[in-house]
Amino acid sequence: MNKILEQALLYDFYGELLTAHQKEVYEQFVLDDLSLSEIAEDAGISRQGVHDLVRRCQKSLEGYEAKLHLVERFLSVKEKVNQIDAVLEEWEADKKNPEEIVKRIRKISDAIIEEL
Repeated sequence: MNKILEQALLYDFYGELLTAHQKEVYEQFVLDDLSLSEIAEDAGISRQGVHDLVRRCQKSLEGYEAKLHLVERFLSVKEKVNQIDAVLEEWEADKKNPEEIVKRIRKISDAIIEEL
């Protein structure tokens, strides 16, 4: 997965667990794509301080994911929903064997329920 997308997903799921200052700096670095120097100037801290803060935030977010696996589950469920969409598109193309389509969708939906 793209590193920036991974950081954004981790922040979406666990960002509220960071302090207000951590959130502000992390958002500026990851989401707003500001440089360490720009953030340091804005926050009134050193460039190294911003770097260390971003690294600590990243480690915290990764630690939450290692324990809770919310992003992993989200991505897995999203993939299974895409599979359901593909099965339905397949069925719409030829409208054959609706019983088989229903079985395939039930199998995928059962896998989603087991993950949750």
